[in-house]
Amino acid sequence: MKSLKINLEEKADFAKMAELFMQIKGIKSIEIIDDENAESDLKKAFAKSKEQLKKGEYETIVNDIFDLLLHPKSK
Repeated sequence: MKSLKINLEEKADFAKMAELFMQIKGIKSIEIIDDENAESDLKKAFAKSKEQLKKGEYETIVNDIFDLLLHPKSK
């Protein structure tokens, strides 16, 4: 498998870029990695969502992830 690394500006809209790239034929997956933060907020949210799935908290999962994507923490 081959990978492509793209460095983005701090104010870049990661969610929109991921959505755009997923529309391109041949792209299998998109992963956003924050080099400044060993464990990004998105990665933490998905880890939390695993626990919420086990408890059946489906609405909370969706709300947490959309909140993170729509209102990222500013540094």
